[in-house]
Amino acid sequence: MPLPTGVYRADHVGSFLRPKALLAARAQAAAGELTPEKLRELEDSYIADVVSKQRAAGLRSVTDGEFRRQWFHVDFLKHLSGVELRGAMSSTAASVDGTTPPRLVVVDKIAHPQPIQVADYNYLSSRIASEDQSQAQKDKLPPATAKVCIPSPTMVHFRNSRDTISEAAYPVLEPAFFDDLARVFREELADLYAAGARFVQLDDTNLAYLCDPQMRAEAEARHQGLSGDALARQYAALINAAIAERPADLKIGIHLCRGNHRSRWFAQGGYEPVAEVLFRDLNVDAYFLEYDDARSGDFSPLRHLPPHKTVVLGVMSSKTGALDDRAEVVRRLREAASFCPRGLDQLCLSHQCGFSSTSEGNELSEEEQWAKVRLEVEIAKEVWGEDLSV
Repeated sequence: MPLPTGVYRADHVGSFLRPKALLAARAQAAAGELTPEKLRELEDSYIADVVSKQRAAGLRSVTDGEFRRQWFHVDFLKHLSGVELRGAMSSTAASVDGTTPPRLVVVDKIAHPQPIQVADYNYLSSRIASEDQSQAQKDKLPPATAKVCIPSPTMVHFRNSRDTISEAAYPVLEPAFFDDLARVFREELADLYAAGARFVQLDDTNLAYLCDPQMRAEAEARHQGLSGDALARQYAALINAAIAERPADLKIGIHLCRGNHRSRWFAQGGYEPVAEVLFRDLNVDAYFLEYDDARSGDFSPLRHLPPHKTVVLGVMSSKTGALDDRAEVVRRLREAASFCPRGLDQLCLSHQCGFSSTSEGNELSEEEQWAKVRLEVEIAKEVWGEDLSV
């Protein structure tokens, strides 16, 4: 059996529904009624449980469920010096109660004073090792990969404008701002690699948002002088610079999302406007693509996929508790494969996004969540066979 590369035929984006007791503890901590140390102890215990549940469901790519986060991106990016959380962005589709994603503004030179995700990775890795040791004796499970999910560096630029990036720190944005942004991600990736991480997923809403006509127009207005096409090329260059120094055995995936808050979305539009840049210019190993409904367009952009890259196709939905139609999932996988140079061999299966990109989570129960994951693993075995490695 080949060693895990971090991508599997049955895969997932990363987040799972937070247990209600953990949400209550987080509220207590925010109110000053629970110490950060006690909160982390509770997070540890629930992460140990979600690791066990992922392995029991048949997943080999294992995360901490993003149980330490409120938002998928803010809880990482706020640890960069020079970046602060202020206000919210506008959207073509505000979610429940008018919620729109937070905006992170740049108030000083961007720096990476210390590792952000390493301690979380170390705990996750230790729990996977413990779980696999006990499970291997009973069920002879194949090895798992600890997947680290961090936001894409584009998340610091797209939602900002010249007014929200300090002119004192960056009188002009190019090249200094983008160089600093790429550098802090290179430093974080180096720290993660030294700790043992071998698969990192970048969560990026912005290349997908550039596929939404209204959001594209809003972005062009914010970033005066840059077209949507120019922004896509700039973001590919930024991400490439951020991952340029990774060792050959550190694999990088990118997840494109159009919004995932309490089963609602923020953007719409097929991938065609960014497809060539996404698949041909971006130097990542795998793409986790949202494809659960017509909002994401058809599969024809996959014709740009090079033969050496992999797409984890999110044709199942994390937004509803209803089980996906098995036959329809298989049909759509085969339809997508017809556009790929190497057909089904280049594809994997997942839900379109995580189950809880924000701490509130999508509108389904934990039991429904795990039933959907188990079904996904069953479908993957039906399509590709028992060995789910890529």
